[in-house]
Amino acid sequence: MDPDDLPTPDAEVDEMEPRELKRRIDDGEDVTVLDARMQGDFDEWHIEGDNVEIANVPYFHFLEDEVDDELLEQVPEGDPLVVLCAKGGASEFVAGSLKAAGRDVVHLHGGMNEWARIYERVEVSEYDGPGTVYQYQRPSSGCLAYLAVDGDEAAIVDPLREFTDRYLEDAEELGADLVYAIDTHIHADHISGVRALDDEGVTGVIPAASEQRGVTYIDDLENAADGDVFEVGDIDIETVYTPGHTSGMTSYLIGDSILTTGDGLFTESVARPDLEEGDEGAPDAARQLYESLQEKVLTLDDDVLIGGAHFSDAAEPAADGTYTAPIGQLVDEMDALTVDEDEFVDIVLADMPPRPANYEAIIATNLGKQEASDEEAFELELGPNNCAASQDALTGD
Repeated sequence: MDPDDLPTPDAEVDEMEPRELKRRIDDGEDVTVLDARMQGDFDEWHIEGDNVEIANVPYFHFLEDEVDDELLEQVPEGDPLVVLCAKGGASEFVAGSLKAAGRDVVHLHGGMNEWARIYERVEVSEYDGPGTVYQYQRPSSGCLAYLAVDGDEAAIVDPLREFTDRYLEDAEELGADLVYAIDTHIHADHISGVRALDDEGVTGVIPAASEQRGVTYIDDLENAADGDVFEVGDIDIETVYTPGHTSGMTSYLIGDSILTTGDGLFTESVARPDLEEGDEGAPDAARQLYESLQEKVLTLDDDVLIGGAHFSDAAEPAADGTYTAPIGQLVDEMDALTVDEDEFVDIVLADMPPRPANYEAIIATNLGKQEASDEEAFELELGPNNCAASQDALTGD
């Protein structure tokens, strides 16, 4: 039976909004979740946290008239238990069955799809340049973007198409016009919002080096070459070409204070090098990444902040709640930044995680080689980003 066609339960069940669940997790409250999706969907991505207890019991186990004791033993107790699914239909049915069996339950409104629409803006308080920089955080996938604002102008780095309106609204709220929408590279985990924002009158910018990948719309947008500077009020955004994750991977130094590194360097890891050239080309790309990190990134002052385009469950937020860290701190903590080239390549290529879900279709869409509606784009990017190398060998004790 399709989970969207399940009957409405006899027992009325309260809903919990995804933002309320996120608040409870962030506040350190103990949260108990029953994920009623199929095991494969659960294994691919699910809600996690140090204070989250979660179990996976697919919805079809609850199709019997009554929930028996054997099934109840698989379901954790919660205060209340939060039942979720993909879109909210199956979780309402399962929660109703459990409530009829005497459990304290709510179901998550909109399921994991609504969880994926949570997008939070946090000020980077350690930014020390002109104006203000904010980090956008998407907890469902770990995607990060950066809004730089000074006076009546603003720029967004690595925007997501799903949140096109949000960037425009936030800039207006801050008293600024969004003048630039800038991509660090051709993304493999989400649909870029640069073209959508360009259609709204914002100047779209993509790395000039991405031309070699066959971007169909490169002549329609402004191209950023190494050393180019984009001015936003008194903020200079300098282009720093840092290939390795992809051949066009480009970082942007904002106000001489924070380097938005895209997928080149994260606060807990470095890039995986296999998404453009595959396993065969990964070693050469890893060597290119090593050179970019050693010659372009680690030569900056130790107090320059690194802000990647993603964070993983292994990442620890800074005191201000952002996933940023000074270069000096990362050098102290990350083995991969202090070894020689051969060892770096070995570390990065060891035990790489699965490639992002739907990455080939996402890349093709971001290259302009295929189209996707807003709904299709949203569905394509559901799930974890998996754009970093494995955590196991990257950091010291």
